[in-house]
Amino acid sequence: MDIRTPLLAVDIVILYGQGLVLIRRDHPPFEGKYALPGGFVEVGESTGAGAQREAREETGLEVEIRGLVGVYSQPDRDPRGHVVSVCYLARGSGRLRAGSDARAARVFSPDRLPDLAFDHRLIIDDAMKHPEFLEFLEIPKIP
Repeated sequence: MDIRTPLLAVDIVILYGQGLVLIRRDHPPFEGKYALPGGFVEVGESTGAGAQREAREETGLEVEIRGLVGVYSQPDRDPRGHVVSVCYLARGSGRLRAGSDARAARVFSPDRLPDLAFDHRLIIDDAMKHPEFLEFLEIPKIP
């Protein structure tokens, strides 16, 4: 019996400092483009644990998951094949640094985002409607 099912991934919108964290991808697809931290869930791992692991591996940050942004399952959202992504909103702490699979890790203002890989702009747009994100935007920033 040949069973084919979609792959399971996680993506994380990390609120950190005065913006959100994006990584510059170091591998195809979309090599060199900015994306949300994320990756494939390992066997025996929950999606929440996978999100925390991927955040730590790619950004050096510890994250506290604050809510679910959504589940993204369009069959053509990833050129490698059918990938379903569970996307979380999280607050990051620690020192930001590029880790595995990332050329760079940077903080961007939500109103000044670069061109993004995959459907990550849609995910961020959805995250911006989350009460936690709205609260984050209202925090006074130091000029």
